[in-house]
Amino acid sequence: MREIIFDTETTGLDNKADRVIEIGGIELMNHFPTGRTFHVYINPGDRKVHPDALAVHGITDDFLKDKPPFAGIVAELQEFFDGAKWIAHNATFDMGFINAEFDRLGLPPVPGDMVIDTLSLARRKHPMGPNSLDALCRRYGIDNSHRTKHGALLDSELLAEVYIEMLGGRQAALGLTSVETRRNQTDEVTDVIEISYERPRPLAPRLSPIEVEGHGGLVARLGAKAIWSKYSA
Repeated sequence: MREIIFDTETTGLDNKADRVIEIGGIELMNHFPTGRTFHVYINPGDRKVHPDALAVHGITDDFLKDKPPFAGIVAELQEFFDGAKWIAHNATFDMGFINAEFDRLGLPPVPGDMVIDTLSLARRKHPMGPNSLDALCRRYGIDNSHRTKHGALLDSELLAEVYIEMLGGRQAALGLTSVETRRNQTDEVTDVIEISYERPRPLAPRLSPIEVEGHGGLVARLGAKAIWSKYSA
């Protein structure tokens, strides 16, 4: 199962007038980070960053001047998210802005059944709250001391850790065989390494010597064509 944990930063709170200026995303495969990320800054055109928004994320109008418009990054965005669940904290806010940007370009919105809101998950799991991203980091012992300002990629990385913990932690995804996926930073080729786990020593037998001897005698009496002969050889 492929999921993208993502976050946006915007010029303000009104998705009809304000614009997306940053998108960050982390790819998960079966609830494990693959190492693939998505991160862009976006020029909002003639829409200026509201002072209240600036205080939250620190992204200035001057910084955004040479960044591409949303139309310039939308193909890359769609390719990265293609076929995956969109997962965000307070997803109504983020999806409202993403779908508004899609609508401006005549593109269809992201279907609601492809979106997971981790804030709703947290409220069901911890009904007494608080359930902000910072509060959930504290609850699950995730270091967010470097989060002095909101940032789409950093917040996505923190949310990915929170999301995994809310699902039961990394142990919940472990089986007899684990898959480690890593990205080669030079040629962007994804290698998948399968690691099989074996017991350091065999389990003690559950049958007594008398039971083993009795079974051997039974197999001998059944003759050479007995099916048990295939397993006792």
